[in-house]
Amino acid sequence: MRIAVTTPTGNVGRHVVAMLVRAGLRPRVLARAPGRLDPGLRREVDAVAVDQRDADAVVAATAGADALFWVDPPSAGEDPLGDYALATASVVSAVRANGVERTVFLSSVGAELRHGAGEIDGLAGTETALDALGATVTHLRCGFFFSNLESYRDAIRAGTIPVILPLDQPMPWVAPRDIAEVAVSRLLTTHWSGRHVQAVHGPADLTWPQAAGIVSAAVGRPLRVERVEDDEMRKLLRASGMTDELVEAVIGMSTGLRDGFVPQQPRTVRSTTPTTLASWAYDVLRPLV
Repeated sequence: MRIAVTTPTGNVGRHVVAMLVRAGLRPRVLARAPGRLDPGLRREVDAVAVDQRDADAVVAATAGADALFWVDPPSAGEDPLGDYALATASVVSAVRANGVERTVFLSSVGAELRHGAGEIDGLAGTETALDALGATVTHLRCGFFFSNLESYRDAIRAGTIPVILPLDQPMPWVAPRDIAEVAVSRLLTTHWSGRHVQAVHGPADLTWPQAAGIVSAAVGRPLRVERVEDDEMRKLLRASGMTDELVEAVIGMSTGLRDGFVPQQPRTVRSTTPTTLASWAYDVLRPLV
């Protein structure tokens, strides 16, 4: 079985690669900078230097692949949704040209809205393009990554996390490793075909204050959450170095999921995964802060 994996050093992709290696496979990994791969892991994979927004390069790198794990690379430029569109064109070209039998796409809760959710709209565009192609694909509609908290390290040290979601709005929180397990299960099984949507909701829906309480106990620091106005969040994001366009794309991922939004896929045994925020925060976040 020949499996190609994108973003092999990312929060989910690195776990996907390691799991495939442990399963006895030698995955082909598409990376902008293969030198960032762990040296031990590097010996167990076939690494190809690829810009995922270069369709010709992606087609060449995925030739002969039976299955593909696709992650749209994040944008840091002035046209985030344009960057997503380029990545979408690459994966569509690769699946079409190479007859890839199964694609697992890392999407997000909120992609079902199709429009109005900021950066998530780029993921929705990839979903719709793969669907229009008639690809055999599983879209993983994932909740809020635990690992996003790593970008809040300074705020956690300071004791306050600013957010723009309502403080009483619960949302699914999920460990990247659990997402990888679901992805690998799909990549390694061959009995499915057609279009599938698989929610990956983690172990529980949490409000931001509930999550902050869990993190506080895990890292041993007092922590609270403060709701701020949208414009205040824009100022904070600009101060971190984001372009205005990227600021709006990031803001939209919260503003688009307010006002009573409920994920299209309910929480069931299929969408619930085991790793708790408490265990992840103790193992991963505590050493960082």
